[in-house]
Amino acid sequence: MTSTPARRPASAPDGDAGAPPSGLDPEIAARLKRSPDGLVPAIAQQYDTKEVLMLGWMDDEALHRTLTTGRCTYWSRSRREYWVKGDTSGHFQWVKSVALDCDADTVLVQVDQVGAACHTGAPTCFEADVLLKDVEDAHNGPTARNQ
Repeated sequence: MTSTPARRPASAPDGDAGAPPSGLDPEIAARLKRSPDGLVPAIAQQYDTKEVLMLGWMDDEALHRTLTTGRCTYWSRSRREYWVKGDTSGHFQWVKSVALDCDADTVLVQVDQVGAACHTGAPTCFEADVLLKDVEDAHNGPTARNQ
């Protein structure tokens, strides 16, 4: 149940020329380093445990909505529309803080996750396919063990 009709991100070079400008603060917008399609990766992290929950994509408008509504808004690259985490699943992300990394090319959104973060129903998107686990200190022994 997305309230915003599908459209291309306003900040994308191939975007809809008639798209309304974003409400994002121009000083923040000027700092962002976007991908060629006008997006920045947005990492959602549980604010109290620091567990990484998921990766989504934001354009200027999605970031503006996230900053002003207190709920994570992402741009769906496959559906080409905005989506607010929890509107259809009931698994909300309540924003606690938002930060840019040192290069201003990634957003970190610390959230209070209610329910599963992953569309599969898993608590995080990083549980199903662990490639390396139980890494030990390189100074004290083997660097990695298989699961």
